[in-house]
Amino acid sequence: MATLNDKHRKFLEKPFVGTATTLRDDGSPHSTIVWVDNDSDDIMFNTAVGRAKERHLRKDPRASLLVVDPDNTYQWLAVSGPTELTTDGADAQIDKLAKKYLGQDEYPWRDPAEERITVRIHPDKVDASGFDE
Repeated sequence: MATLNDKHRKFLEKPFVGTATTLRDDGSPHSTIVWVDNDSDDIMFNTAVGRAKERHLRKDPRASLLVVDPDNTYQWLAVSGPTELTTDGADAQIDKLAKKYLGQDEYPWRDPAEERITVRIHPDKVDASGFDE
């Protein structure tokens, strides 16, 4: 398992969106923009049960996530590895992300009919640029 260093963790605290890539049934990549969270060496994002990302990861748990500094596109962090999905704490996490990205205490587009899910990527590989490593 690969690990993030302190510079990577600090970078992920900033409200930079990421591009999450999962694999469709035919093996082709499916990429979407996500809000990014991290917990030690794992990188996380939040989605809803039934969406494409969640469906793809149930069939093939491999994913990658790329975060680029919009003010310095030569500084970026990419992780790839197996994922773990959980609904435990996912509602609280989407509210935490709404605070980070929107400055709002609660996720404003909450749909009571949908169930939120946290996707945790356990990095097998970490690639980065612009961190003076």
